[in-house]
Amino acid sequence: MGFLPIPFLDSFQKKGVMMDNPYIHVIIAAMFSVVFIIFTSLGLGYIASLVARLVGATKRVQENTFSGYLFSGPWIIGFLLFVIFPMVLSLYWSFTDYRVTENVPPQWVGFENYAKLIFRDSGFRASFFNTMFLTVLGLPLQIGVALVLAILLNQKTHGERVFRMAFYLPVILGYNTAVLLCWRLMLNTGTGIINLLIRGFSNTFPPFRYLNRAAIYGVEVVNAFFLGLSNNKFNLLNKVLEAGFPAENRVPLWVQSPMWSKMSVVLLMVWGCGAMMLIFLAGLNNIPKELHEAAEVDGASAWKRFWKISFPLLTPYIFYNLVVGLIASMQIFEPIYVLYRDNQPLVSSTISMVYYLWQASFRHFEIGYGSAMSWIILVIILVVTLIQFRLQDRWVNYELY
Repeated sequence: MGFLPIPFLDSFQKKGVMMDNPYIHVIIAAMFSVVFIIFTSLGLGYIASLVARLVGATKRVQENTFSGYLFSGPWIIGFLLFVIFPMVLSLYWSFTDYRVTENVPPQWVGFENYAKLIFRDSGFRASFFNTMFLTVLGLPLQIGVALVLAILLNQKTHGERVFRMAFYLPVILGYNTAVLLCWRLMLNTGTGIINLLIRGFSNTFPPFRYLNRAAIYGVEVVNAFFLGLSNNKFNLLNKVLEAGFPAENRVPLWVQSPMWSKMSVVLLMVWGCGAMMLIFLAGLNNIPKELHEAAEVDGASAWKRFWKISFPLLTPYIFYNLVVGLIASMQIFEPIYVLYRDNQPLVSSTISMVYYLWQASFRHFEIGYGSAMSWIILVIILVVTLIQFRLQDRWVNYELY
């Protein structure tokens, strides 16, 4: 009937109770879930209370233990069922050849999936370099823009709350499909509002035209180099270098060229920097005003006050944004999926590791291969995060915290 089996539905149908109405299935499933949560939470509470009694705890401690585990039971059971259990299954499947479209059990292949991913899969290699590009270029830009916005919005001016809300709004909107489709229209080469603004500024302000051409040339050289790393072919880079400086009427080819496809994702990352901006605003508000006042009395300029006082005290917030932002950038998926899913010539130039994981698992139904990929991504994120924590003592200042 298209629904997940519920243990006592078959008995109802055998007795002649026909429940073709899907709402009945939903109601029964909800009731079964509530009963399951209640009984598992009660069982967890009784087990915890029994353990407390066996270790010699007082009656009051036993009662508190029962109450604590009873009310935290739904979260604990959910965590075990929907996080730990899937992780264990994923780890097992990563060592198997498991395809859900075939009616055969998982076939044990050992480390074959991992060896193929690391040494033989050119698609995964391309997705790795694309993800590194988004992380190395996009994350510093995201943090930098967030810091500049926080400094500007920290000034006590009229309408500051309106501006704060406006810059935080992208975080609320998120990477939903409607917003990303609007961005796809705005990034259109011929009629998109972004390129129309670039053309307008270039025609009315000649220095901006030269700056635009230099930016286009630099972006295309860097992207051509990364594309060469992905496929071991640097023909595109040679063509860009031979072509030289772009023409005066050139505009960015955001969603039309493989040399600009990743930059559109970087632009979306920068657009969504509101959460980082909020963290920096909190950090700026926590800096004692007396430090700036004393430096101003001593004749320090605004730049020196920022570089010598604000920036060192903001390093814990920069470190937090760096860790969280790196994890998010290495798992980026939605912008690539919406912008380039139907644009096959450009997918290979933008595909991230998580997008490649989605393709393997939910388009080709290679669950074992996708599980191995997910664990490799997890290891990469863990290693990079551990390196960040190891190096934080060299530049993060916690003196006032």
